[in-house]
Amino acid sequence: MNKLTFLLLLLGVVACKQNPETDKKEGSVPQESVKGETIYPDALTQVFEAHGGLEQWKTQRTLSFVIPKPNLSETHTIDLWSRKDRIDTEQFSMGFDGEQAWLMNDSGKYEGDVGFYHNLMFYFYAMPFVLADDGIVYSATPDLEYDGKKYPGIQIAYESGVGASSKDEYFIHFDPETHQMAWLGYTVTYRSGESSDNVKWINYADWQEVNGLILPKTITWHKYEGRTILDPVSSITFDEVLVNGSPKPDGFYAKPETGEYVTIQMN
Repeated sequence: MNKLTFLLLLLGVVACKQNPETDKKEGSVPQESVKGETIYPDALTQVFEAHGGLEQWKTQRTLSFVIPKPNLSETHTIDLWSRKDRIDTEQFSMGFDGEQAWLMNDSGKYEGDVGFYHNLMFYFYAMPFVLADDGIVYSATPDLEYDGKKYPGIQIAYESGVGASSKDEYFIHFDPETHQMAWLGYTVTYRSGESSDNVKWINYADWQEVNGLILPKTITWHKYEGRTILDPVSSITFDEVLVNGSPKPDGFYAKPETGEYVTIQMN
């Protein structure tokens, strides 16, 4: 796992998809079509609407944000259509050019796993909209209770071979009144290839509006005992967020001349 921060011991990779046959599966949830193209659970469609709408999200092309850190801030840039990405710091850069991940590490300071980290924070940041990606199987899950309040939710699983860790599972829970996302539960199977029942929990309570979309400002990991949520552990803040419909210039996500390609392990 990545050695840069303690948080990376907690994180997992997401790559999402939808499955038009899920209404036939046991435990599936009510679904409806968005513009006659894709079928999502009714509750998830309401969550999308509470965050500015899936149609608004799909018109955007480039997302960027800064994760401030005491010693080394990171600037993350993502092409929302191709999912090419790039992370820049004063000491190193990494990215994904659409086919291969790469690392430019002239300083030798980066010792983590590029395959794990290059798009990790994007998937946590782009909630709930990444849950409209291809390859997801939606099903029902019990309410999550925290501080005396119950949060309805949806369980997300993945078709085999989707993303770097198709055996991951996710649980999105939302406020029953506003339908804004409130909690994300997730398992980590990266590199192990084995399913896990250890669900970690992130609280989404601090939001910001960017170009008509309601996106996270701060997300907070909590201690937990099963589905019992305990005290906060650590947080990540997202600054200088930009979302727009313009792509970056050709070559922006390409491997720099002094960079090297790295292998992404799939399971």
